[in-house]
Amino acid sequence: MRILIVDDHPIVASGCRAVLADEGEIEILEAADAEDGECVFIVERPDLCIIDINLPTVSGFELARRILERAPDARIIMFSMNDDPAFAARAIECGAKGYVSKTGDPDDLVEAIRAVGAGGTYLPTAIARSIAFAGPALAQSPLSKLNAREIEILRLLSAGKSLSEIAWLVQSSYKTVANTSSIMRQKLGVKTSVELVRLAIDSGVA
Repeated sequence: MRILIVDDHPIVASGCRAVLADEGEIEILEAADAEDGECVFIVERPDLCIIDINLPTVSGFELARRILERAPDARIIMFSMNDDPAFAARAIECGAKGYVSKTGDPDDLVEAIRAVGAGGTYLPTAIARSIAFAGPALAQSPLSKLNAREIEILRLLSAGKSLSEIAWLVQSSYKTVANTSSIMRQKLGVKTSVELVRLAIDSGVA
């Protein structure tokens, strides 16, 4: 199996190599950001991708969107420091077949690779339980009101990007990004971009 790991922390890729050392014939491909990740995917066509959500430029959500647009059958596991069930729900919504928290059991990653590599899906038991039983708490989370593209734009706004820069980064038009920003303010009940940024920080998006 050929696995592409997209993460900007070399220690994470090294850790993945160590965790997968006993899993037989596995070739690890690496990329440090979404742009390199997309290029490696196009050239190498790995069997499975492990993508960190919080990448330096555009997020793992955006990279997953680009990969799945190019290859709808791509097998993707999203990898994140955030174990908020809303993040996991958005990851599955955007087409990922699995979600693993970096703060969880290392065996979760191995199990996810086995399951997704075999054509299935995977969520760690704790996260699956959180989604199933979160109920009103999940519905009240600001992130639950936003889709993956809106979370991406919110993250970039919180990073200080202008609407023009965001449009270029997410391969969209200025008008579309501006409209999306306006829709987010309505959904979240805030009036200004400053309030959006504050909400992004409080929600762990930034």
